Amino acid sequence: MVCLLTGLLDPLIVKGVTLRNRIVMPPMQSGRASFEGEVTSKLVNFYVRRSAALGLPIVEHAYVSALGKIGPKQLGIYSDKLTAGLEKLACGIHLAGAPAVVQLSHAGAVANKKIIGVMPVGPSSRDKVRMLEKNELYELADEFAWATERAVEADFDGVELHGAHGYLLNQFFTPLINKRTDEFGGSLENRMRFPLLVVEKVQRHLKGGLLLYRLGADDLAPMGTQLKEAIVFAQKLQQAGVDIMDVSGGMCGSEPKQLQHIKGYFIPQASAIKAAVEVPVIGVGKIKEAQFADTLIREGKIDLAAIGRALWHDNLWPQKAHQTLQQHQNPTN
Repeated sequence: MVCLLTGLLDPLIVKGVTLRNRIVMPPMQSGRASFEGEVTSKLVNFYVRRSAALGLPIVEHAYVSALGKIGPKQLGIYSDKLTAGLEKLACGIHLAGAPAVVQLSHAGAVANKKIIGVMPVGPSSRDKVRMLEKNELYELADEFAWATERAVEADFDGVELHGAHGYLLNQFFTPLINKRTDEFGGSLENRMRFPLLVVEKVQRHLKGGLLLYRLGADDLAPMGTQLKEAIVFAQKLQQAGVDIMDVSGGMCGSEPKQLQHIKGYFIPQASAIKAAVEVPVIGVGKIKEAQFADTLIREGKIDLAAIGRALWHDNLWPQKAHQTLQQHQNPTN
């Protein structure tokens, strides 16, 4: 196989934003926000420590609506009162030399009823889940847009929409959950409609910032989302203005048990989508070694490598990756 010149340590410029390398910190729920979703000094320190040599830190999922909360100390972006704290977080990441992106999410049917105080909502009615009415979908899309405004005001360089791991946008895309009979359910075109509506609304409020989409590309279930559908969706997302495609699992979650023995377990999906779109693609899934991540990029399988658990446990992973790869490329005699 012919290797490409670009590697993990090479910079990438996307829409005028410079990533100093191809190392991405994917959004990981840290439980360091307040119970009201406010940024805390503990949360800022968590990101600052890990951003010093990162190409792109993506801040953990921030809920855009009170109905979309899944955890007790989840970061929030649902109210203007949270903007000042978010600005401190973005500033801390910028001072560490990295661009800052925050993930926007709504848990939908998997929201925690004890936390939100009402029955969770989703694409379809099911046990202990209320189906969203059509007018509510447009209201929800507006909530994503208002959250985007807050992110821009807080000086984030962009936002990522959480369309994976069984969250609301993913619930609309997957046939496993979306059983609607109106124009927002049924066919692939209809199941893409609500996520694309959200993308459209968010795009209007980004003011030129980066737009990422975390795509649940495979449910790993016979009747669920298949890769060929995800490829079509990725192309639609690109047409709608998505700047970076962040490819992960769908209803199977981010760490499916049946794939835990495989290094880079979502790389095949990311590679297939990369071949079908022109925007950069992030690959994820048990990428722990710098040389493995570097090889994936040099072979053209992905453009950026998401380092999750390894970076969680070792905030110096990027610095060590630099040392490892530089030694590998320039061995001493």
